[in-house]
Amino acid sequence: MTNVISVLRRSYTGPAAWKGPDLEGSDEWVLRLSPAQIDELEAALRAVRERGVPLLKLSAGDFPLPTLAGELERIADVLENGRGFVLVKRIPVERYSQAGASTIFWGLCQHLGVPVSQNAAGHMLGHVRDTGHSIAAPATRGYQTREMLPFHTDGSDVLGLLYLRAARSGGRISVVSSAAVYNAILARRPDLVEGLYRTHFLDRREEHAPGERPYYAVPLASWSGGKLSMRYNRCYLESAQRFPDVSRLERADMELFDLIDELAVSPKLRLDVDFEVGDLLLLNNHAVLHSRTEYEDFDEPEQKRHVLRLWLTLQQGRELPPDFWGDMHSSDCGPGRGGITPRDMIATHNSASLGGSFRHQ
Repeated sequence: MTNVISVLRRSYTGPAAWKGPDLEGSDEWVLRLSPAQIDELEAALRAVRERGVPLLKLSAGDFPLPTLAGELERIADVLENGRGFVLVKRIPVERYSQAGASTIFWGLCQHLGVPVSQNAAGHMLGHVRDTGHSIAAPATRGYQTREMLPFHTDGSDVLGLLYLRAARSGGRISVVSSAAVYNAILARRPDLVEGLYRTHFLDRREEHAPGERPYYAVPLASWSGGKLSMRYNRCYLESAQRFPDVSRLERADMELFDLIDELAVSPKLRLDVDFEVGDLLLLNNHAVLHSRTEYEDFDEPEQKRHVLRLWLTLQQGRELPPDFWGDMHSSDCGPGRGGITPRDMIATHNSASLGGSFRHQ
């Protein structure tokens, strides 16, 4: 039964309730790195290399950023208390090897939060690239394909994407405010709003351990601590229907999903991001949904589209009810919240280290 006290029945106000057209042509959500700030990143990279610190054991203290750290504090505040996303332009990734770019990405993000595992293999640093698989396959995740990915959220507080190589064409990233979508649902179909707060089921895409349920039981919205949080992935909501013990989707559910999809792609709400090689996109999954268009890749493996990905728990993250994560989060994921429990960590309860059985993909 829906807890009526927790349902927000008025429009959400504040900086998180932005509309795309209002931000077009504005630099208020963009940080352009200065030559001095790039020098700081490269000095920190040299220090890490000289000390031989393994990437998965690299902390913010190992990656000093004398002035950029202050900017990252501001970014963390924008992610949690502001519009919920920032685009950092432009890290000169062409200067570095993949290992060097990965170290800069990891070290920079250590100043924002704690990385969590992105899949059952325990990969902390993800690689978004086409593996030739289709999202229609139950064990395939969207980041492993070149297919269009509709608006959705990921399983962590913050998503970080660092663009290493571009596709031949396509692959445009768009973002939309969850609060703006929520407000539009409230205005158009207030009868559907409470449906966001009830339990829904998300397919775990074969990333569960033996004996675990192959799906998450979670709400799609939370009104807690004075903040609205949303999660949404229609592909996983619908593919969870393959399990016989999952409640069948009803007409109202499909109407809600249709409306979310319609509103998210609307040019009145969405913002298309000029995401280029060397850019770092950071977004709060509780406040922002994102999408990607289908892309055409190069034939040569060394030229194919490649984006590095991190899932982060913010150091000063919002209050969330325990059922928001369902059984997505376990202490086995590490010190952060969210993420996917690695299969080989389930029995060990080794949550004290970011290294251990976690592997660098």
